[in-house]
Amino acid sequence: MANQNLLPRAMSRQDGGDRLASLAAGTSAGAQAPDVERLPVIRARRRHTLVLAMFLAAVGPGLMVMLADTDAGSVVTAAQSGASWGYSLLPLEVALIPVLYLVMELTVRLGIATGKGHAELVKDCFGRKWAFLSVALLLVSTTGALVTELAGLAGVGLMEGIPPRVTVPAAAVFLALVVMSGSYRRVERIGLALGLFELAFLFAALRAHPSLHAAAASFGSVGPLSRGDYLGLVAANVGAVIMPWMVFYQQAAVVDKGLRRENLRAGRVDTAVGAVVTQVVMIAVLVATAATLNSHSHVLGAKAAGQAVRTGGSLTSVQAISAALVPYLGTAAGKLAFGLGMVGAALVAAIVVSLAGAWGFAELTGARRSLNCRATQAPLFYGVYVASLALAAGLTLVCGSPVRLSVAIEVGNALLLPVVLGFLLALAHKALPAPYRLHKVQSTVTLGVVVAVLALNIELGARLVGL
Repeated sequence: MANQNLLPRAMSRQDGGDRLASLAAGTSAGAQAPDVERLPVIRARRRHTLVLAMFLAAVGPGLMVMLADTDAGSVVTAAQSGASWGYSLLPLEVALIPVLYLVMELTVRLGIATGKGHAELVKDCFGRKWAFLSVALLLVSTTGALVTELAGLAGVGLMEGIPPRVTVPAAAVFLALVVMSGSYRRVERIGLALGLFELAFLFAALRAHPSLHAAAASFGSVGPLSRGDYLGLVAANVGAVIMPWMVFYQQAAVVDKGLRRENLRAGRVDTAVGAVVTQVVMIAVLVATAATLNSHSHVLGAKAAGQAVRTGGSLTSVQAISAALVPYLGTAAGKLAFGLGMVGAALVAAIVVSLAGAWGFAELTGARRSLNCRATQAPLFYGVYVASLALAAGLTLVCGSPVRLSVAIEVGNALLLPVVLGFLLALAHKALPAPYRLHKVQSTVTLGVVVAVLALNIELGARLVGL
């Protein structure tokens, strides 16, 4: 009887195996087999679907950090640049796209190849003291950045008559809830959705009716490098594009998301697309203010020749920028475009900045750190996150002009950048496994870019302090 019972089961398994084989071949029992000539097409479609699925699974860290790159401080810096010097700094914004990609692509390599965050890798390769220095610089940068994000949100609130004592605490609570109530994927999706509001700046740039001739002419001229105020904005724009916290965030996010070596190409595409998007947003803000605030203040003939012209005016608040744009963009359109763009930029950046600080500190101490953990499972990680928000909220309520503060912080980022880039380049040569090391040409180009940025920042820093 036992053998008789086993026989139907064996036959059933055989029939099931036949049906599975039939399904794998693209047919089912009793159905006509597909045309043999169509099989290569079907297989190609399946391969493309698989590649697309792998790409979409890897997308996120690069685009998220790049949208955060165009934070409230960067928006204010770009607005001040356009209002003060017209299109003069437009070539710099374009030239910084490949620089941004080359630097951030290294963080993707390091995160995927080693499975470690930036601070943890510095500690393993160079010791705890160097890691402490790296994280200390990170915390200085993140504190300043968080203040500018919350100040930007406070400025938007004032545009609608809401005082900072209401806007700032509400924003801090919202940011805490976003991170502490979900997984990595949920936080990333919320951040990307908020970052899409930055595209409102493109609408503002189009409504400003910029002069294409003056914009193109700016690529054939050199700004007044002998002027300290112009150099200050050059340094601020460089510091606004590559900020220390970006390196820490993207490498840690790559690890926390669980990207593997087969995701490297998708991670590069993600970073490249993000680099273009963030600079397009910066250019849109600069163009909007150059076409309105700057071109209506001085002789247009100099602009047509591509010459940099200083308006002599200074924007002292976020609401001042919005109010200055309203006459040219329209009351409703101007307030809506600038308000939505600033809110999106500030919120996504605040999430990224505070997470970068929390990840870096937890990596230094060896504590548990992941957005996939609950607050009780990673108390130090979430504690640093909430504490940084509380500290920044308090500083925001007592700070002065958010515009001057934003520009000063971006200049500070530019001066801190040599240390961060130095660590990044050293890790690329020491920590990357052989298959992931930079090729000779790629290494030479990357080294040249990093050295040029370092030299520029050192020179700018020396001039700004009067050495």
